[in-house]
Amino acid sequence: MTATPLSSFKVLTVNTHKGFTALNRKFILPELREAVRTVGADVVFLQEVLGTHERHARLQANWPDAPHYEFLADEMWPQFAYGRNAVYPKGHHGNAVLSKFPIVHHRNHDVSIAGPEKRGLLHCALRIPGYVGEVHVICAHLGLAEAHRRQQLELLCEIVRTEIPASAPLVVAGDFNDWRGRAHAVLADSVALREVFVQATGAAARTFPARLPMLPLDRIYVRGAGAHSPLVLPRRPWSHLSDHAPLAAEIDL
Repeated sequence: MTATPLSSFKVLTVNTHKGFTALNRKFILPELREAVRTVGADVVFLQEVLGTHERHARLQANWPDAPHYEFLADEMWPQFAYGRNAVYPKGHHGNAVLSKFPIVHHRNHDVSIAGPEKRGLLHCALRIPGYVGEVHVICAHLGLAEAHRRQQLELLCEIVRTEIPASAPLVVAGDFNDWRGRAHAVLADSVALREVFVQATGAAARTFPARLPMLPLDRIYVRGAGAHSPLVLPRRPWSHLSDHAPLAAEIDL
């Protein structure tokens, strides 16, 4: 049986804040999973998602047995990839991609700069029904320091140039911590990536803090594909599920 060709697919990006509310007051990963499922995204980009944490697992009664990215994927996203960025005595966390489509291959790039912050770029190649060739996605989490972000953006551009064919559709999404908007010009000039909210509205979406978004930290960039219906997900229920407001968009092939 031949799969029905797709002309578009929906993406969602969300910083999971390791499954806790802002200031780590309450563990809300089960609620977050239900909210993520209601969006109906085909591909989900996760940042600050826990692989394991021994202390939290002992203290939280509703802590899942599986890694958080597997718990979030549940039965809705049969394919997932995890890039471990930060490792500490009691566990580790990083980026993850959940996909309804086959993940052909994936690679996590450590883009940490000297210091305590551990950051990564998780690159996945997807096979989407009806599309000849691979569709590439990169889940990004960049540093808090602007000097670090400049270097990480250059590393991102190098990955795009060396690992992804110029003709292949590409989506880069995640937490860029780029409140000044410096990434737009770098990515557009170097590797022709365009931000979907900037294209649609003239400005990046404000996503932080989630309860009263003031700073445009989270992004969805595309190359070799179109995009429509970019959306900042509403405060209810999202404002208490993460410290970042999630973003969604339809990607056109």
